[in-house]
Amino acid sequence: MKVILKETIESLGIIGSVVNVSEGYARNYLLPQQKAVLNTSHNLQMLEREKAKIEVMIAKEKGLAEEVAKKLDGVVCKIVAKVSEEDRLYGSVSAREIVDSLAAQGLVVEKNMVLLTEPIKTLGTFPISIRVYKGIKPTITVEVVPE
Repeated sequence: MKVILKETIESLGIIGSVVNVSEGYARNYLLPQQKAVLNTSHNLQMLEREKAKIEVMIAKEKGLAEEVAKKLDGVVCKIVAKVSEEDRLYGSVSAREIVDSLAAQGLVVEKNMVLLTEPIKTLGTFPISIRVYKGIKPTITVEVVPE
């Protein structure tokens, strides 16, 4: 089913894009949440009329994302964890701990923005990318230190 996005959705596309999604996703999530409209001739004409507004919104989103990326790039995030005698972590460091540590520094990041392929299970320093906007991924440094 083809729909027109009314807002930027990271996994689908930017505002104003015509994307193909499953019927269930459109019917149960995108349309009720008013994040998209059906791809009809009337809606396409409305999209063309509002194209200038949409381009301004995209530029604003990208500009804000670049500002956030500048703030995040090179940030060191220190996480204190409990370790055993062999310097192995009890548990692991996940995206939630990284988000909390960044929030303590005054940087607001959502959990799904942290590109952590697998939880961190050892002490050390790890470079982690943060997806701020499509194509904008600043890198932070996560230091896991013993308690």
